[in-house]
Amino acid sequence: MPNWVRAARAADCAVGRLTAANAGGAAIVLANVDGRICALEDRCSHEEYPLSDGELDGGDVVCAYHGARFDACSGARKALPAVLPVRSYPIEVRDGDIYVDVG
Repeated sequence: MPNWVRAARAADCAVGRLTAANAGGAAIVLANVDGRICALEDRCSHEEYPLSDGELDGGDVVCAYHGARFDACSGARKALPAVLPVRSYPIEVRDGDIYVDVG
């Protein structure tokens, strides 16, 4: 069942950057990949550090702590030391606000 929650303003999520947000109690990281905003759980699957402390490299989120890489939109693991993906969330932009389905 969908549970759409406002997470941030689209204007606060700059192209090529990561933005930490809270969506109904869920810690998420928003990634603006060339104008496409994606949402992942803000926790590296390797050692549970916040991915929002890292950087966006093209379409990859790179963990600042051990260099694990994840696809910014699907959460798929792309590089060790992580072996598991991270959760991705559907998003919608409505009237300049980013909504995340945390259901």
